[in-house]
Amino acid sequence: MFWSASTVAAAHLRAAPAGSTGSSSLDDATEKATNAAGWVQENWGTWLTSGLQILLILVIAVVLRHVIRRTITKLIERMNRTAAAAVGTALGGLLVNAERRRQRSEAIGSVLRSVASFVIMGTAALTVLSVLKINLAPLLASAGVAGVAIGFGARNLVTDFLSGVFMILEDQYGVGDEIDAGVATGTVIEVGLRVTKLRGPNGAIWYIRNGEVKRIGNLSQGWSTAAVDVVLAADQDLQRARDTITAAGAEMSKSEPWNEQLWEPVEVLGLSEVHLDTVTLSVAAKTMPGKAAGVERELRWRIKRALDAAGVHLAPRPAPDEEEELPTADATATIAAPSALNNPTSPQAQAVEPLTAAPKSVQ
Repeated sequence: MFWSASTVAAAHLRAAPAGSTGSSSLDDATEKATNAAGWVQENWGTWLTSGLQILLILVIAVVLRHVIRRTITKLIERMNRTAAAAVGTALGGLLVNAERRRQRSEAIGSVLRSVASFVIMGTAALTVLSVLKINLAPLLASAGVAGVAIGFGARNLVTDFLSGVFMILEDQYGVGDEIDAGVATGTVIEVGLRVTKLRGPNGAIWYIRNGEVKRIGNLSQGWSTAAVDVVLAADQDLQRARDTITAAGAEMSKSEPWNEQLWEPVEVLGLSEVHLDTVTLSVAAKTMPGKAAGVERELRWRIKRALDAAGVHLAPRPAPDEEEELPTADATATIAAPSALNNPTSPQAQAVEPLTAAPKSVQ
């Protein structure tokens, strides 16, 4: 570097005219070259140190990111293997939904990997900028303002994402669950961070934004209740009807596949409604989650057959209310009543004095 500066100074000397001016130019060029060489020599060590620090920071960030992401992936794979192994057991196959567990673990793993990458690489970038002696205060302030603007502009997207994360972490529902989301009801076929897919009773697929879900009714967690109302005529033997229904429920609980779906004996709760000509018996049974509808249909079938065999009659279905006959409209209702004055021979017309015109005054 010093040799290059001397060469530049000699070139300026040859280009300058003879005399004192050439000598002054040579001195100036020599001084500048000496200062530049000294500045490079003074800062060379700092540049080398900063470059090595930046390289070390990037290497550590890349290695740490790879290790953490790989650790998260291994943890998720172990969770999936544990769930798959539990499915093979009798109790595990009943309580563990492999597809639901897999999707939930993959979603959690994806979120954790993204958060880890953002934190590690963001910290590394800020550290590199600090090594380069760049003031981070204006940058952080600008990033904060931009973040607020983006947050207001994409608030629905942020709301959907955060709601999806908490739904998955809290395991509010999963694949295969029967849920009531308020805006739609059906079976969950896919759980995402932004939307949830439901298969409705009529086969329609509902795409529900997670941020729009204000309440969730999960019909597939814990246990369900099959409730059946039996309407009998008021003159029937209620004790006989109760014994018949209890026997039908006990027979159902011993047959396949209802013996697995019924978790408690069928119970007649008693009278829920009493009317002049009908009474209503409430029947309930605790069932496997999500199986209440099928149990109710089968229970109605068996109760009807058992009551018919026992001679207990159900209440007849009431006939629909007959529509009240509207009175026939009077055709003359909109016609004005005739005036007696229209007939000049009537006594009223003759009693009326005719109007006479006032006499004109003569001017």
